[in-house]
Amino acid sequence: MFSEKDILQIKGKGLEVKEIDHQIDNFKKGFPFIKLISAATPQKGIECFTETEINDLVKYFDENVSEYELIKFVPASGAASRMFKHLFEFMTSFNGTQEEIMKMEKDKGFNSVYNFFHSIKNFAFYNQLKDILSNDNLDLDKLIEGHDYKTVLEYFLTEKGLNYANLPKGLLQFHFYNDGSRLAVEEHLVEAAVYSTNSQKISSLHLTVSPDHESKFKEAIESKKSKFENKFGVKFKIDFSQQSPQTDMIAVDMENNPFRKDDGELLFRPGGHGALIENLNKLEEEIVFIKNIDNIVPDRLRDTTYTYKKAIGGLLMKLQEKCFEFLDLLESGNIEDQELDNIKHFAEHELFIDIPNAYRGFEKMERIDFLYNKLNRPIRICGMVKNEGEPGGGPFWVENSKGEISLQIVESSQMNLNDESQKTIVSNATHFNPVDLVCSLKDFNGNKFDLKKFVDPETGFISTKSLGGKELKAQELPGLWNGAMADWISIFVETPIITFNPVKTVNDLLRPQHQAK
Repeated sequence: MFSEKDILQIKGKGLEVKEIDHQIDNFKKGFPFIKLISAATPQKGIECFTETEINDLVKYFDENVSEYELIKFVPASGAASRMFKHLFEFMTSFNGTQEEIMKMEKDKGFNSVYNFFHSIKNFAFYNQLKDILSNDNLDLDKLIEGHDYKTVLEYFLTEKGLNYANLPKGLLQFHFYNDGSRLAVEEHLVEAAVYSTNSQKISSLHLTVSPDHESKFKEAIESKKSKFENKFGVKFKIDFSQQSPQTDMIAVDMENNPFRKDDGELLFRPGGHGALIENLNKLEEEIVFIKNIDNIVPDRLRDTTYTYKKAIGGLLMKLQEKCFEFLDLLESGNIEDQELDNIKHFAEHELFIDIPNAYRGFEKMERIDFLYNKLNRPIRICGMVKNEGEPGGGPFWVENSKGEISLQIVESSQMNLNDESQKTIVSNATHFNPVDLVCSLKDFNGNKFDLKKFVDPETGFISTKSLGGKELKAQELPGLWNGAMADWISIFVETPIITFNPVKTVNDLLRPQHQAK
């Protein structure tokens, strides 16, 4: 199937032909749907703490945080282009006719082009856009008044001006303050200063970025970080990484043959955010907070974010401490029956580990081995918000191909919604995952887990794309907080909806939770 030139291209990515053959086999057989057993709910699988309990967890975090090395991990390589899709389409088709103007002004919906221009002064980038137009002797307000929307958008979206459509979200101005506007990545510096700072007052942040944008990120952060270091009395330690070319996946045509570009080369595509398990695996810190680049709020709304970040961090510390204590006991093998029962109860009721009926028939040594294996894993605490119609992965009890039942975050693309029983389970879901996680990456001996050993390879994803007018099939690795963490200990905690504030379109920045006042 592959020529010598193909093999050189494959090896140039650090891959082997057998890996590519395996990927092509996946295209041929497809990935199975996830078998949902039931929705995770506050009655079964989602912890709902009282205000007093949350405050106690925050206190525990504050009292114990100095004993841990922490880091904030932010996937930040995604381009912002999808944020501006409706504006780009409008810019390319708009010719300034009266009919077009009337049509645009008729649609006054929240995500409309009309709302973008009508509310333009409420965007954090308003002054920046005004200044860059002024450099060419153009007045932003007059251009809008004269319905010259095309010029405004050219200066906003393209290299002619701010070039926002070609920047990553992290380098866009999100929120306006009296001392100037802040980039999305600046808001993550602020958060890191509050909840991922060690006893030496080092605030650690790791950003996954594309190679094209790393220098821009470094430049932006370098020019801003001293302001926040002085404000919070910390020093920032900021690292960057890229998605490894070794995690790229071959694309195939609709007959599952390798897809070739016009020059005859094989087409490889990024393996999706699941590839970042490799980046996460290289971190040295014990506790890692994970949050998306666009899920941030201005200072006036940040207290709730801090409270719940510390609460889930405190819960992780408490559970890990207990877990390590029990693992020491289990490893010794010198354990009383009552102690073994206590560990089983802890695993079932505090770690939400399913104990199969077969456990009752195990010999004592088998029980010890079973519980040791179940507890000696990386832990993640996942914030879950009530489902108010927002898209996102949902928390479910699922059964894997080995018959094991566990809590998982499942995307709609992994569900068989043509199966009525599965569809009913989905309809019973009450919460979804806003990508709000805190993770523990070391075992009870202080050694790093190899996170690649805890991935479920059967949870990949296949989608249909196109290139040069030709359809192709693309494959993604198991998602970072889905199948890539399938064999972790997972605890789901209800958090308030205000902790979830993504920016999917530019007009989302007009929502009250992204306005600084």
